[in-house]
Amino acid sequence: MSTLAIVLTVIVAVLFLLLSMTIKIVKQYEQGVVFRLGRVTGAREPGLRTIIPFVEVMHQVSRRIVTMPIQSQGIITRDNVSVDVSAVAYFRVVDTVKSVVAIENVYAAIDQIAQTTLRKVVGQHTLDETLSETDRINLDIREILDVTTVEWGVEVTLVELKDIQLPDSMKRAMARQAEAEREKRAKIINAEGESLAAAALGDASDTMMAHPLALQLRNLQSLVEIGVDKNTTVVFPAPLMTTIAELGAFLARESAAASDSERPSGEHDKPVIKPVPVVAANGKVGAGTSTV
Repeated sequence: MSTLAIVLTVIVAVLFLLLSMTIKIVKQYEQGVVFRLGRVTGAREPGLRTIIPFVEVMHQVSRRIVTMPIQSQGIITRDNVSVDVSAVAYFRVVDTVKSVVAIENVYAAIDQIAQTTLRKVVGQHTLDETLSETDRINLDIREILDVTTVEWGVEVTLVELKDIQLPDSMKRAMARQAEAEREKRAKIINAEGESLAAAALGDASDTMMAHPLALQLRNLQSLVEIGVDKNTTVVFPAPLMTTIAELGAFLARESAAASDSERPSGEHDKPVIKPVPVVAANGKVGAGTSTV
């Protein structure tokens, strides 16, 4: 009985091994490529599939989109600037037979061709184009990769530049350039403001010439603005000092006329000395005399 049990166990194990080698399960996102005695017989769709043991071999190939990072490449741009550029590529297998027969390792091949293509395409552009026209560079890289990988049964769906590293000296130069650009814009805006202010002041001066009292009101307003901060120094504008001098001269003439009318008739010919206010050149008001 023990010998019969051993034989039955061996037979069951052999049958199970043959069954496992015969039945293959192809997943929904895969496709199987069957080789019969070394020759490709075709592709197998997803599901439960059978092959002939020891005669046929099946390679299961994934058809999902693969995300492959492209290592950072040291590249010299067309304007002789050294940059480090990294990217990411998305691709998928569209022809499983070609991906198995035409190339040994499709993933390693795409990684290498993507690195060389990235270096070649970025090297044809200047630094400013590399920074501002990434969409066009991505499209150029994708088109070049598609021409090469179509023979391998692979379709590159997307290529994107991920990171661009600049030298520290170039970063400082770009920062100075941006600062100079902003200073230029600030100076232009300041000049435009000065021009508008000059035009407005010209209109205001024309108005004050037509209305002299407007200038006096403006002077008084300036004095009020100065006195807000409780300053101990008071500045009198020149027109205001002229007005005070004229007012002093007017009062002196009125006083002289009044005194002359009150004197007897015989005393009209005698000179009369009257004090009058005098405005000095430095703006100070002093006392003087006038002979009438």
